[in-house]
Amino acid sequence: MSRVFLDLAVSLDGFVAGPDGEDGGLHDWYFAEQGAAEGIKRELLGRMGAMVLGRTAFGTAPDGFDTEYRVPHFILTHRPQPTVERGGATFIFVTDGPERALARAREAAGARDVCVAGGAQTAQQFLNAGLLDELQLHVAPVLLGGGLRLFPAGGPRLPLERLRTVESAHATHLTYQVGRNGRRQPRRV
Repeated sequence: MSRVFLDLAVSLDGFVAGPDGEDGGLHDWYFAEQGAAEGIKRELLGRMGAMVLGRTAFGTAPDGFDTEYRVPHFILTHRPQPTVERGGATFIFVTDGPERALARAREAAGARDVCVAGGAQTAQQFLNAGLLDELQLHVAPVLLGGGLRLFPAGGPRLPLERLRTVESAHATHLTYQVGRNGRRQPRRV
């Protein structure tokens, strides 16, 4: 069965974007590196059969965005919008919540994995609902001091098992399994 994993870049102080939504160097590993980071990127491309993003992560361009991930992208939104195709990627807008977006993404992915890749709010919805099998975090050596926090106070308490740590020039790549046997319903602290 396919796995559902969160894949996000995060600062050392836990932010996925700075105070004004800026990158702040979080994605330097993705665009500037070779070696270990290149292997992480190849692995992402090879295992992913579909993606789930929030509307903010999708952006404001009505015709989609350029991406090397040529898979269906399921966009969580409150505003219905027709499906968009661009550069081999399909952007499908889902208005009935993360569980429905995940069901559609799993169907589209087949035996491949589903990547939840964007937006702090989308990540938090999936974490709170216990819908993730893995967390893959690319921890950038920056302190943003504010912005969009990945793990807010009062979030779910999740048992994590470290699967892998990979060092690269611009990030430390951490992969954790949620629970011992796949997904486990999170408990509030």
